[in-house]
Amino acid sequence: MSILVDASTKLVVQGITGREGAFHATRNKAYGTQVVAGVTPGKAGQDVEGIPVFNGVEDAVEATGANTAMVFVPPAFAADAILEALDSPVEVVVCITEGIPAHDMLRVYTHLQRSGKTLIGPNCPGVISPGVATVGIMPTQVFQPGRVGLVSRSGTLTYQISKELALLGIGQSTVVGIGGDPVVGSSFIDILGRFEADPDTDLVVMVGEIGGSEEENAAEFIAANMSTPVVGYVAGFQAPPGKQMGHAGAIITGSSGTAQAKKEALEAKGVRVGESPTAVAGIVKEVLGA
Repeated sequence: MSILVDASTKLVVQGITGREGAFHATRNKAYGTQVVAGVTPGKAGQDVEGIPVFNGVEDAVEATGANTAMVFVPPAFAADAILEALDSPVEVVVCITEGIPAHDMLRVYTHLQRSGKTLIGPNCPGVISPGVATVGIMPTQVFQPGRVGLVSRSGTLTYQISKELALLGIGQSTVVGIGGDPVVGSSFIDILGRFEADPDTDLVVMVGEIGGSEEENAAEFIAANMSTPVVGYVAGFQAPPGKQMGHAGAIITGSSGTAQAKKEALEAKGVRVGESPTAVAGIVKEVLGA
């Protein structure tokens, strides 16, 4: 079992006729994901490597039974693309697009809360259930099937920690990149709850960053709601206050949101925190008794 994407995933790719959309749609298909449709307004009737293109998500769902959408639409139009997917029958929307204006995402977030659907991202690497299916841009060769879940705000660290786990012979059930923007569709808490309910996930690695209070909120959730062990990592111990670091959400104001504060919040709730990707993998191995 896995979360969010599995063998039953039927993917429609919004923006499939663009360079990035076409490239990653065909990569996802080659990995084994059922990529059943693409969407680009005005290009219905075309195809991308045998994947049929439709004018809208509703048309694609009606013709193919798609249940998951991936958004590769330019930032200025991405919010409307997400809203179109949320208003269709698909249940999970993964938005890869980087640079969507925050006020556009606030509009999307309000709509999302009413929809009951799941949005991963934006500005994220996507989701992979190793050996089963992938939706996004992750380098699939660093992952291997297993029983450790991983949820992360950082794409690069997602790959690095998964590789460290693989070197110790530890595979992943599902890996989820939730994105590093200030406004994203799913939080750590949303994904931790899904892993807690997954009988095939024995442990979860949570990869945080500086800025905001997501990690502190997750610490409270873990203590109150999770029996599955969680191992943490927080990037940014050397980050200077007031300077944005990489992601739009990664910025420290005063002492709030520092890596040290987040580490202390997690450890206070019983979450062991590694200070490097290698250390994280070592803690996971120790906790699992692997």
